[in-house]
Amino acid sequence: MDVQLPLEWPRTPPSHGSVVLRPFRETDAAVVTELSRDPYVPLISTVPADASEEEGTEWILRQNGRFTQGMGYSFAIADAATDEALGQIGLWLKAVDTGRAKAGYIVAPSARGQGVAAAALTALTRFAWTLPALYRVELYIEPWNEASVRTALAAGYEREGLLRSHQEIGGERKDVLLFAAVRPTD
Repeated sequence: MDVQLPLEWPRTPPSHGSVVLRPFRETDAAVVTELSRDPYVPLISTVPADASEEEGTEWILRQNGRFTQGMGYSFAIADAATDEALGQIGLWLKAVDTGRAKAGYIVAPSARGQGVAAAALTALTRFAWTLPALYRVELYIEPWNEASVRTALAAGYEREGLLRSHQEIGGERKDVLLFAAVRPTD
């Protein structure tokens, strides 16, 4: 399950537009609290619902541990000008031996609608292409989530199809749309 590659944390933080991707800090607890109060985020992520300060700190520590455990990269999405954390984005490497990775992102409600997710996904995807083993990054999006579909398209991902009853979300089997980006060949 864990990736057995000599992974390195990026020396230069991935960035695009108004965001930079960096490790989480304990001072980012406010964004975890905001994310935990969104009714959808705890259903699709490991953010606990209505997180206490302690639970938020524990979640931050788990995110930073994802890299050392070989699971992939979990970045805080931060405002490039203020360094304020706006959300989380991950590049998950469970299938890296097949040349594939999975991406996922969550943006705090106060930062939505400003292009934060698209900028973060663009930065993450560019970073993915620095990893020689990767040729494909996949996203799974519920069909009703039009904002996330727009994010994927804005970051250069293409819709590949509908996966029926693909995963459990909130205790129910859900359909998801499959989007993917493929390593540029030029």
